[in-house]
Amino acid sequence: MKRATAFGLSVETVLFEFVNTEALPGTGIQPDAFWQGFAALLTDLAPRCAALLAKRDDLQSQIDAWHLAHRGKPLVSAEYLGFLRGIGYLVDEPADFAVSTENVDPEIASLAGPQLVVPVTNARYALNAANARWGSLYDALYGTDAIPEDNDASRGSGFNKVRGDLVVARASVPERRRAADRWRSCRRGGLHDRRRCPLRRPERRRQDWFEECFPVRRLPG
Repeated sequence: MKRATAFGLSVETVLFEFVNTEALPGTGIQPDAFWQGFAALLTDLAPRCAALLAKRDDLQSQIDAWHLAHRGKPLVSAEYLGFLRGIGYLVDEPADFAVSTENVDPEIASLAGPQLVVPVTNARYALNAANARWGSLYDALYGTDAIPEDNDASRGSGFNKVRGDLVVARASVPERRRAADRWRSCRRGGLHDRRRCPLRRPERRRQDWFEECFPVRRLPG
């Protein structure tokens, strides 16, 4: 894999050339200014992000240990809240404050953003919506038992490419389209019954629903 270097960064060549030749032209930002600014952001924020992630892991470990120590015992809310405050997971609500950030896009600062439906004529809205929906679906599939953990596909503490490939295969567009077609056919044929439809039966477990809508397809190799 070819990589380019700029201001201490090592960037895949395809991305480096895309930013320089397609993304930046017309914006008034020169490539050197962009990469220098990006490198400065990483230098400033990467250690802070790493420290926050380490703190999150520490808090999670303490919470896990507390629940293991109290397994089978009735939950005493006051005791549990005291524990969470003691480890810094819960803190007192701060006083009212005002945010004075400048140069915020109207879509964020003053306009109601799109939720479940977005106009496809607005590329920015459509892209944000697609990223949010697919990201959520991938996260949900990766973190639940909808994807089996056998054949080296365990969740673990870091990213497992084997499991990631299975997630992408499960959430592929053809599989989702077939599930939607089954749902539409059920309604068009007058056969839809919320109590009996396999895609809507409330007593079915989440994994069963995923198996129905997104059948597993093992990737080659």
